[in-house]
Amino acid sequence: MSDSQTDSKTLVCHACSALNRVPATRELSEGKCGKCGVGLATIKPVEINGPMLARLKAKDTGAFVVDVWAPWCAPCRSMAPSYDYSAKTLKDRVRLFKLNSEANQDAAARLGLRGVPTLIAWNGGREMAVQSGAQTGAALTNWIRQSTGE
Repeated sequence: MSDSQTDSKTLVCHACSALNRVPATRELSEGKCGKCGVGLATIKPVEINGPMLARLKAKDTGAFVVDVWAPWCAPCRSMAPSYDYSAKTLKDRVRLFKLNSEANQDAAARLGLRGVPTLIAWNGGREMAVQSGAQTGAALTNWIRQSTGE
């Protein structure tokens, strides 16, 4: 791999699915999609669907976490404020997404999950960690940092 490839990462725009190459050292909040102009950072968790998850898994080499949740799940709802806080805290290094398992049953089934909520962390194009069960407060933010290496 050339130096230019190791010094950059490919990010999928959560608004239009375009691929964006950004310097690895650049803070996400400084970047915008080259196609649609939307900021690349997720200042709050972004709801995604199955096709977007597949694109992220296949093409994205940045750090991101997906919270697989369900509307009927009380632990999912109790974790949501902490997940929102983590998105704000980590906005420059890690993007946070949410996948509604009820609305995206095929995508959730392909992940092979046993329950919700489940957090899945990716970085460098690889799945780094999976955590089932709700986490809150600093424990959630710390898990995201440790799991993504960011």
